[in-house]
Amino acid sequence: MTLFGTIGAHVWRGAAALLLMIAILAPAHAEGAADKGGVATPYPVVTHHASKFGGRKIFYTATIGEMPLFDDKRQPAGRIVSISYVATNAGRDRPVLFVFNGGPGSSSVWLHMGLVGPRRAAFTNDIQPETAAPFALADNPDSLLDVADVVLFDPPGTGFSRADGAERKRYFSLKGDADLTVAFIQDWLRRNKRWNAPKYLMGESYGSIRAAAVARALAGTEAGRMEAVTLNGVILLGQVLDFMNGGSGDDRAPLTGLSTMAATAAYHKRTTYSVQDAYAAATRFARDDYVQALFEGDRLSPERRRAIATRLSDLTGLGVDFILEHNLRVTPLMFMSELLRGEGKQIGFYDGRYVLPLAANGGDSVSDDPAMAQYVPGYVAALNDYLSSELKAPNTERYIPIDFDINSKWDWGQGSGVGPSGNYADALATAMRRNPALRLFVAAGLYDLATPPGAAEYVLAHSGIPAEATSLHHYESGHMPYMGPSRALIARDLRAFIRASSGTARQP
Repeated sequence: MTLFGTIGAHVWRGAAALLLMIAILAPAHAEGAADKGGVATPYPVVTHHASKFGGRKIFYTATIGEMPLFDDKRQPAGRIVSISYVATNAGRDRPVLFVFNGGPGSSSVWLHMGLVGPRRAAFTNDIQPETAAPFALADNPDSLLDVADVVLFDPPGTGFSRADGAERKRYFSLKGDADLTVAFIQDWLRRNKRWNAPKYLMGESYGSIRAAAVARALAGTEAGRMEAVTLNGVILLGQVLDFMNGGSGDDRAPLTGLSTMAATAAYHKRTTYSVQDAYAAATRFARDDYVQALFEGDRLSPERRRAIATRLSDLTGLGVDFILEHNLRVTPLMFMSELLRGEGKQIGFYDGRYVLPLAANGGDSVSDDPAMAQYVPGYVAALNDYLSSELKAPNTERYIPIDFDINSKWDWGQGSGVGPSGNYADALATAMRRNPALRLFVAAGLYDLATPPGAAEYVLAHSGIPAEATSLHHYESGHMPYMGPSRALIARDLRAFIRASSGTARQP
């Protein structure tokens, strides 16, 4: 899921339990490689399938494959296990989409079972999903397998991928993560003879940071070599390229989150606006009046302060006194707990459409989030059932959806214990400068309070990323913008993006 996309330092204490992981390595591939104990691993596992995607029947091979990791002494130190879906007899120039989620300690289960995989987690009602077994698994006609092969990447410590204890520290870092992902992509292209295929990255949440770093590294010399591997496209979902913490002196969180708060309030009928009208009105107000009021700070007159608070109340459904008490600076994190407080309810931070009671909140920023608390069990159960029954994964292997220990130990390159800072879009801007053909697709959910669409708009406008090479799409969904009816819409837009940027109309 995009699940653990990072939100920002304001949310860092709890939600930093949400970003993604990885490693610096000396990789090598050997099918059926032996682990430290000399026991042959069970990979690769290959199965054959056929189904309809985008209205076309596609025959494809599913491969659970392995890339071993080694330490400085060339001793086995872990493995990357990926799941690839490759169309049969497709040709070497068919586009390839490399997919990963966030955390940084998250596997790719969310994008796998929510958007790009041939099968998906299915709920009777996406906004009020089943939270206990039995869970359903369904065909996913919205998978992009009609336009691209799909390769799902799980960093060490997630999915079936592993890193040995002594090596974990060197693996779990921003730079190490990017280096390892670059090595994996090159390894996959080499083994599958796909160097001349159009190449795409899809990253969700912290995966957007990974995508930016990998795009730059593939087109540069960050690893001390000229990699010269360019991409046709980068796809970001629930992007978190800049951390807007909403703390003292940083007004970006209330400014960029206002449109999402207004849309969410309208969804819950706490205002008289429609969702789309609320989003548009809040965007105008933030740009024209709100930003000026926040800039004036304590110099704002009492009359003007109350007028701004009244307008914010009209847009967000929050009380004027609450807004004044917080000095006009209401962040999405505050909004999440306050909007339905009078009804004894809390809305989801990752998707404001979801609701749970305020009572008995255990204080876990992930397990007690109304959105993730409700849809995560279905995703995890559906994936595990699918892996064993259809992909024939070994029943001795445990698939790890998320490891929050990775998040807490993550090295951001700024010293131990220091959280994220800076604008990671700079890396993507550099990659796009090096490769003028690179195109960017950004998807944002209107109800995503963790990484709101306004934050994406702000980052794109302050990063040097060329506007003419970028498309920003809003969907009536949350941090996972494919949850609910929006899945078909985002799949339609992604198909068009890949077809337009791949330079070929050939199909398998």
